[in-house]
Formats: sequence, structure tokens, C-alpha cells
Amino acid sequence: MQHELSAISIFVTVVEAGSFVKAAEQLHLTRSAISKNIARLEDQLGVALFKRTTRSLSMTDEGALFYEHSRRAVNEIQNAAALLDQGKINATGRLRMSVPVLFGQLFAAPLMVKFAQQHADLQLEISFNDRTVDLVEEGFDLCIRIGALPDTTQLVAKPIGEHRMLLCASPDYLNEAGPLENIEDLDHHATIADPHFGQMQKWRLQKENTEPLFIKPKAKLLLNDLQAIKNAALAGAGIAWLPDWLIQNELQDGKLVQVLETMSSIAFPIHLVWPTLPFMPLKTRLAIDYLAQHLPPELNKQA
Repeated sequence: MQHELSAISIFVTVVEAGSFVKAAEQLHLTRSAISKNIARLEDQLGVALFKRTTRSLSMTDEGALFYEHSRRAVNEIQNAAALLDQGKINATGRLRMSVPVLFGQLFAAPLMVKFAQQHADLQLEISFNDRTVDLVEEGFDLCIRIGALPDTTQLVAKPIGEHRMLLCASPDYLNEAGPLENIEDLDHHATIADPHFGQMQKWRLQKENTEPLFIKPKAKLLLNDLQAIKNAALAGAGIAWLPDWLIQNELQDGKLVQVLETMSSIAFPIHLVWPTLPFMPLKTRLAIDYLAQHLPPELNKQA
């Protein structure tokens, strides 16, 4: 029932937006996800709802009839939800959230603690882990994901920023081991890498306007924690590949130095992600708005 209501709401949005592309922008979904929802709805109904051409999108007679009834139904549900929300200026119930370990500790958790303090009837549960959780199966209301997202109709995402991974080392290490002039010089330097659940994480580097390079470092140290990698780099153990938000203070203070500056990594998007529902619970909507508004500007600049 949940998916049917969601597909009907998407159908109404497509009609009123006038195109799949505009509807995707409004709903924070991909065009492909919109198309899949509409196709599934048409299969369930056994009729075509749209006449599709390369230049225009128009409803069939069946689509027009279904739209009139669907629009009224969606409006009634929205009105009912609004009535329920009246007088509820506070989030209530239990909000379960999953966040990457270090990003969550530094940014998300402090903000969400303040958010919870503002809502007396809200119970907040935050799970810190770097695996890709199944929000629906594991019962999470919201998560933060860094990197590309799968194309799915089960999840909705809001971009809140991006980060880059930088190659860096301590001045003492570079003074002793020598500078790096090109990417091949990495073979002659000690590196510190993340085994990432037993698989060596490749370093994805990119010069401006060129194809990305995927490099598997010959690591002297394998540490499965970004903070531990940072500490090892500060101690002069070698060259590390770390998020810009994690080392920005050390770069400014000169405790770490960026190497091969022209080989910045590709940008990794940061998203808030939540399960697709016909209507978003108030607690989730308030949490999303709060995080989007209060994350540091250096993260939120691309949102």
C-alpha cells in the first residue's frame, strides 16, 4: 500500500510539473526513478497514463481520469497530515539515524544532540558505522551517505555538500623522504591506507579536466580508521589520503602539507537519505531541515 500511495503522489507531481525532469527536481529523485514509478503504476492499473513523445508529455484519457481522482485523494491526505501537525511544533517519537563514524562524530552528532534538546518528546538514536545500511530493512528514518548513491525508487536523497580527499604528509616526513613531483613518486614513499572491510581502498585521483586515476597504494600501514590514519600522518609515518574536512586545521597550522596538489580527488557528494514514503513524518522533516541549515558552510557550499 505504501508504494502505491507513493507512486500516485509521484504521478500527480509529474502531471502538475509538466515533465519527468521537473518532477524529479521537485521530489529530489532521479528521472529514472520517476520513470520506474510511473511504469510500475501503469502496470498495476493495466493502462497507459501518458502519451510519450520526444518533445512532449501528455495524458491519455485514462490518465486524465485517474489524475482527477488522484489529485483529490492526495489533497485530502495532505490536508489530513496538516491537521495532525497542527499544534505540533515539536518532533515526537523515536528518530533512528545512521551516520559515518568520523563524519558523524565531528558534524552530525553534535548538531543532532542540539536538535534533540529542542524537542522534549523526541527520542534520538544514532548509529555510527561506515557500512551502507539498509534503511528499510533495519528501520532507520534517516542516514548520511558520502559518495555516489544507487538509482532506486526506495530512497529519497537531499544533497547537503561534498568533500574531496587530499594527499598529505607531515613536513618532517617530507624533509626526510623528499618531495613528490609526480604520481609515480608514490612508489618510493611510505603510504598509509584504509583496508576498508578487508578490501584495500583505492585512491581516486584526478587532474583538472582529465579522467580519474584509480591507484592502489603499496601501503606500509593499513589502518581502518580515518582518525588513526591522520594521527599516523602527523607522526611522520608517510603519505595519507584524507578528507579535506578532517585535515583543514592541520593544513592551516602547517602540521600537515598537501602533496601533489594538482592531483585532487574527484568530489564525493554528501547526502541526507531517507526511505520513500507517501508523506514524510514531521520528526524526519524537521531533522533534515535542521541538518541542512546548520552544517558548516565549507560542507554545505554545494548543497
